[in-house]
Amino acid sequence: MTWDDLDARLDRVPGTVSAYVGRLDAPPTWTRHPDAAHYAASTMKVAVLAALHRAADAGELDLDAPVPVVNEFDSAQPGAPRFTCAQPYDNDDAVWDRVGGTAPLRWLADRMIVRSSNLATNLVIGHVGLPAVAQVWASTGARNSVTGRGIEDFAAREAGITNTVTAADLAALLGALASGANSPGPLATPAACAAMLDVLFAQEHREDLAAGLPEGTRIAHKNGWVRGVRHGVGVVLPDDAPPYLIAVCTTTDPDDGVDDDACLLIADVSARVWAARHDL
Repeated sequence: MTWDDLDARLDRVPGTVSAYVGRLDAPPTWTRHPDAAHYAASTMKVAVLAALHRAADAGELDLDAPVPVVNEFDSAQPGAPRFTCAQPYDNDDAVWDRVGGTAPLRWLADRMIVRSSNLATNLVIGHVGLPAVAQVWASTGARNSVTGRGIEDFAAREAGITNTVTAADLAALLGALASGANSPGPLATPAACAAMLDVLFAQEHREDLAAGLPEGTRIAHKNGWVRGVRHGVGVVLPDDAPPYLIAVCTTTDPDDGVDDDACLLIADVSARVWAARHDL
């Protein structure tokens, strides 16, 4: 396979497919529409995770302190009523079981990533604030990604406030996490970066990037999906080659009914990049 071959294959896919592939702390080996904006889906939860750990680093909050688990949040649209999440659209009943009680922020952040809980995400955003998430994107050099609202904040969505990502920015965020675990960097302390990577290694949704890798391959990753959108971003740690970053974002017409195809496509791209890992 050549990268031109992969581009030609993706040229035949409906919609927009963006990608970024390369080793840590090096220019990318291959990109495809890396700065094209996509609706973020759940990939923005990595930036929320980083904002939480940055706040803990700064002594602004205690990750292990219990906080109320509620289902009512301030809208990002000024003057709009508070909004709620719908349990059928979530992926983690364990968080909903805590509504009316308490849970540690660290546990909520874990569920936000490993199960992609929307309720947990909004709870964490409520404690760190959207400006702190914006600072995470800025600290990693992201140029086009925005986390403008919480999940299911429909009033903000109708007002044009949204969450967007690019393949290049997602790769920069994961790259900052991975590099920051080994030496001080702009994102968080090495201990905080290592802790965040451990959460990403524990990701339970493994049907896209991870599905394209040999069984047992270590990958710290996050995916995101809504109808017509499927993304995956991660850092892969082969036993026989240097670590590498991979981000694939796909946006298609939601009426095309190709969501499953997009999931398989990302797995296929991941497998092809794995096959080329020694040449990245």
